[in-house]
Amino acid sequence: MHLKNELEPEEISKSLKEDITTGNEHAFRQLYNSVSKQLIEFAYSMVKERDAAFDIVDDVFVRLWKNRLNVCTIINLKVYLYKAVKNTSLNYISKKARENINEPFDHIDIQINNGINPENKMIMSEIYEKIDAAVNSLPPRCKIIFKLVREDGLKYKEVAEVLNISENTVDAQMVIAVHRISEAVRSDFNFIPANHSKKLSKKL
Repeated sequence: MHLKNELEPEEISKSLKEDITTGNEHAFRQLYNSVSKQLIEFAYSMVKERDAAFDIVDDVFVRLWKNRLNVCTIINLKVYLYKAVKNTSLNYISKKARENINEPFDHIDIQINNGINPENKMIMSEIYEKIDAAVNSLPPRCKIIFKLVREDGLKYKEVAEVLNISENTVDAQMVIAVHRISEAVRSDFNFIPANHSKKLSKKL
């Protein structure tokens, strides 16, 4: 789920880079508050340890502050931070001799219309749970890509940069993810009215 005060990459570039470069701690804190939650979840998806995820993100921001004079040279600060967290996480995994990277999903944000009746609301709640389970069953890389696109709001190009893969790979993995989730839901909810099916497709 996006933070209300989340900054888009362009906003970060225009409104914060110069202030951070000059040592403005308030601007640096604003940057941290706007993206740290997502970065921590991203790190946690790789290292599987909540405390380690917090430490990794803190370490990335400490390094960024120490090298703040170079912040203005970074084209896309949000992508830069994701890549830094990814690399730091991989270093941590290497030290811990871990081989598997799995992506847990806490939830997918689904807005349920307050105006629907109790019966339909119950159906939508069951669909919510089914989608959550379907996302958790996705292959690790597919799950990470799905989260970065759908939950963190990154563009395909940005995800490709973060994970060092092609945009075509991102697109293919998203097709797989949406197809598997849709099929999983339809297999158990073939009784869903047409209007709910349309709403579900839009949410995916």
